[in-house]
Amino acid sequence: MANQNPSPFVHIDARSAAGALSRGQDPHALERGTSAVLYYLYTSLPDLPVSASACLSALPASPSADSTDRISALPGAVLREIVSRLPVKDAARTAVLSKRWLPIWRGTPLVLDDTNLRPRALVGRAPTRADSPALTAAITRVLAAHPGPFRAVYLVRSYMDAHQQQLAHWLRLLAAKGVEELVLVNRPWPIDMPLPGTILNIATLTRLFIGVWKFPDTTGLPRRGCGGRGALFPHLRELVVCCVSMENRDMDFLLTGSPVLETLGIQGYKKGALCLRLVGQYLQCVQICLSVVETIAVVEAPLLERLILWEPLDGSCIRLKIGHAPKLRILGYLEPGIYTLEMRNTVINSRKGVSSSTMAPSLKVLALSVRFGVSSDAKMFPALLRCFPNVDTLHIVSEKTVEATGKLNLKFWRENGPIESIQSCIKVMTFREFRGDRSELDFLKFFMKTARVLEKVEITSAVGCFTSIDQLQSKVLALDPDNWASDDCSLAVYIGSGEGSDIWNFRRGLDVSVGDPFARY
Repeated sequence: MANQNPSPFVHIDARSAAGALSRGQDPHALERGTSAVLYYLYTSLPDLPVSASACLSALPASPSADSTDRISALPGAVLREIVSRLPVKDAARTAVLSKRWLPIWRGTPLVLDDTNLRPRALVGRAPTRADSPALTAAITRVLAAHPGPFRAVYLVRSYMDAHQQQLAHWLRLLAAKGVEELVLVNRPWPIDMPLPGTILNIATLTRLFIGVWKFPDTTGLPRRGCGGRGALFPHLRELVVCCVSMENRDMDFLLTGSPVLETLGIQGYKKGALCLRLVGQYLQCVQICLSVVETIAVVEAPLLERLILWEPLDGSCIRLKIGHAPKLRILGYLEPGIYTLEMRNTVINSRKGVSSSTMAPSLKVLALSVRFGVSSDAKMFPALLRCFPNVDTLHIVSEKTVEATGKLNLKFWRENGPIESIQSCIKVMTFREFRGDRSELDFLKFFMKTARVLEKVEITSAVGCFTSIDQLQSKVLALDPDNWASDDCSLAVYIGSGEGSDIWNFRRGLDVSVGDPFARY
């Protein structure tokens, strides 16, 4: 029987635990689930633009050395650059160094990180609700003391349900004083904590990351885009929403009002199924993970380079429509049976041939999740590859088949006809979650004996399927490497870790400087 007095918990409070008990739920399971949400959320946060280990010192190296304050003699522009790279506490302390430093601090766009405002005794442990009043007061003092602008504000450690008025006040101050980057996370109970509508007034934002909120209702608000009375967020280049409860109309409101948006990340989308319509002249990267999705329509995105879809929830059946995206270079993970691909108003299936109008020749990196033991899924594999004739890097995750349907052997793959990208383009192929099933081996044999320009193959086993690397290598030798089509292909095999780290990372997916976000790292 569950503990009748489950407190204390780290991530949920006594009231939430008691509420779980009253609903017949185990509050410890709720605690574990909340911990998992926080893990994904905090590992997805962008890096701070300052170093927490940075320090400022003008002391001489030894008592006998020259004690002249040479730092204060530096030009004002250099001093402002120094202060802008310090954590907020250290930046504020520079104001007492000398009269020279006071206007420097007040005139420098600061970085405010609430983690840096915690007392030293609390550093290194998870924040609790009891810490929140002191932290909230410290944030209020900093926002009131500095005239702005703020280069970045990261508020990620507060339980905001008891401080809703302060939060609305903070957002008004940030709108008035100007903030470029805002990362705003509510500790997750209540999970539907209302986000004040004043956030929609911060027109100076270039980056917005919001986590664990209920988004303001935008019903009745004027749609402000490049063709309206001025954009909602005219400078916003990066938007990430994690575990946010919002309607499709709210998402459309955000996207319409962000005319220069380059990066869009959605994780844990709530409130029904996501129906996303992508229209953006500057949009380069879109990533959607761990969400219930119905439709993703790439309508007009001339600069879109990467579209990343990972782990749809609740058995979603997703329609992916790709219209005008002439620079699309990276796409994944598509999964037959989950995604229905539509290329320029034509639905792709295993029975219909692919024409030039249904191809995306710009694509270079493709990731697929395939149940090779399900014939309908495996039969879609050739059709998908034929839509992307110039792919040079192919990543495959072999999904576990609960119940096999049909037997697609080596003969099926040979009789399916030539696949141009396999024969002439693919240089790198990774195969993850390998179990050594006959359906996997038959596909891999076909692939290796067809891929003439293949240079590198990586095979990673599913957890628990092989007890040693020698056992895995022995199984892979059944692929007959001596008879592969490519004479210069290297082969590496790995035992799966089971941690998921070798498959996906949300921040890596949003980092456009990473050439191949699906590669092992």
